[in-house]
Amino acid sequence: MRALSFAAPDRPELRDVDMPTITPNEILVRMKAVGICHSDYELLGGRYIIPISYPVTPGHEWCGEIVDVGRDVRGFAVGERVVGECVVRLPDRVHHFGFSLDGADREFFTVRPEWLHKLPDSIDDLAASLIEPFTCGFYGVQRLGGTNASETVVVSGGGTIGLVSAAAAIGMGARVIVIDPIAHRRAAALKLGADTVIDPATENAVERVMELTGKGADLVIEAAGHDRSLGVVFDLVREEGRVAMIGINIGREVSSHLGNIQMRNLTVMGCIGSPGVWPAAIRFLERTRLDLSPIRTHSFALEDAVAAFELGKQADRCIKVTLLNA
Repeated sequence: MRALSFAAPDRPELRDVDMPTITPNEILVRMKAVGICHSDYELLGGRYIIPISYPVTPGHEWCGEIVDVGRDVRGFAVGERVVGECVVRLPDRVHHFGFSLDGADREFFTVRPEWLHKLPDSIDDLAASLIEPFTCGFYGVQRLGGTNASETVVVSGGGTIGLVSAAAAIGMGARVIVIDPIAHRRAAALKLGADTVIDPATENAVERVMELTGKGADLVIEAAGHDRSLGVVFDLVREEGRVAMIGINIGREVSSHLGNIQMRNLTVMGCIGSPGVWPAAIRFLERTRLDLSPIRTHSFALEDAVAAFELGKQADRCIKVTLLNA
């Protein structure tokens, strides 16, 4: 079968590999769709938040179909469509699927049933490949108490995580403002249902938010992790408001108005991953019928995975690139 492999840092290769075999407590899945994530590029570049080794097959934003079930597995059947969590536990330690374990950028792969969630018929394969990032945005909003139609939510950063965070807040009924300097990201935010978008390259984002709200946002989601966004995040929120820090910026120093945390009596939380929210997030998508398709901008066959990763580096051209197994 065909598989994408990171043979070494900055060496993506498409390889012919042996079909995997399952143990009695494993499931064999046929990949149907896998999204390319920013963290995949961290892996490709030789950087990640836990130890990794090469070669490794990436792919953690996936949807697949069960094609075989180990004799000791209960509750899953051949033909069911599933998605799987990224942070998983094995006897030796916690692993990240697609990072410290080979992931889904291959025709077939093995998983354990405790990682999986079944898909409702109303969520198609392409939409399902966005569930993993959606759970991260959903978790960020929920971790700060959720939101509702009485609130204004500002999302700083219009990449995938920013847009799924905006979608979660939109689905909960909030007025949503998205800040991003890239035009097609702002356009995607409006298609998702955002009320207002702000280009921080041409407008003062803080002044514009204050003009729109009169007091600042009830909830700010920092999803960019960029210096400029981090520098003003505490200026965007109202007194006694909440801030979810989702954007990743590790090992860098950024000047920010930290005094506002105390002076405005803010609640600030760091959020990473999506522990414990997958079933709720899937039910949420099923019930709200949120259309996340504006986030998907390009699709490639698995055979063209190396070209897909090359395109995905170009933030000015694409948001979410998806690999498909025809």
